[in-house]
Amino acid sequence: MQPQRKAEVFLVLTTFIAAWGWVFSRESVQGMPIFAFLGSRFLLAAVILLPFCLGKRNRIQLQQIPSILMTGGWMALNLVLWIYAVATTDSLGEGAFIMSLAMLFVPLVGWVLLKIRPTRYFWQALPVAVLGLACLTLFKGQIQFKSSQLWFLAAAIVQAIYFCYTSVYARSVPILPLTTIQLACTGIVGLMLSFFLEEWPTTIATSTLMWFIASVVIATSLRFILQLIGQKNTTAANAAIIMILEPVMTVFVAAIWYHERMPAIQILGCILILSALFYYRWRSFRLLSK
Repeated sequence: MQPQRKAEVFLVLTTFIAAWGWVFSRESVQGMPIFAFLGSRFLLAAVILLPFCLGKRNRIQLQQIPSILMTGGWMALNLVLWIYAVATTDSLGEGAFIMSLAMLFVPLVGWVLLKIRPTRYFWQALPVAVLGLACLTLFKGQIQFKSSQLWFLAAAIVQAIYFCYTSVYARSVPILPLTTIQLACTGIVGLMLSFFLEEWPTTIATSTLMWFIASVVIATSLRFILQLIGQKNTTAANAAIIMILEPVMTVFVAAIWYHERMPAIQILGCILILSALFYYRWRSFRLLSK
């Protein structure tokens, strides 16, 4: 198989693993405190990735540490909001599509924080995405946000902030130690929140531990490695378009595992959001390639 095709297969597999990661997380938090799960998962993932950070190529400078920790803080806030939404939602697929809006929030956040004006393709895609979000939140003829939808929306906005800052610092900081420190920051924040806000159970069921292990090893560490390999051997445009599949995969996985069903208006909302994301990324990368 050609390296390009192999990379694309890896990225599709990454979206499939990411979709199941939503299920792994949802099942894990049914049997253990949500912030304890988040902290333990990401701290262990950081420990697993730590050996890959050794060597001169992955060396970071002392003056870079404050910036790295700042991005780690944004990642931690993003995932704290996300895991709380996952624990309280009744529709993982719906949540996945709301989270996918983060990539459309990035230009707005970049405009505010980094003074980078969005392209006209963004302004063309944004109304379609907003209409899609309206369809997702339409109940009984009027727009009503459920609490979990608001948490997902807040997580998507914070994820856009995290993405903007990480994109800036990733140009000068090796990606592996950057990601490992960010994961460690998330783990530490999660465990601190758990220590102050949660009561740990005396025992944890074996099934919960298995879901937790799957979250750490498969949905975090393996997913990250496959994604890195895929991105390394294909174009940024291909990778970005393929990664749009994650919410679609999540809808299918949630339908299989939880028998989730969406009304027609919400399915329309998902299609509109997917169309807006696809159009924006496709036109953006065509613009860059000229």
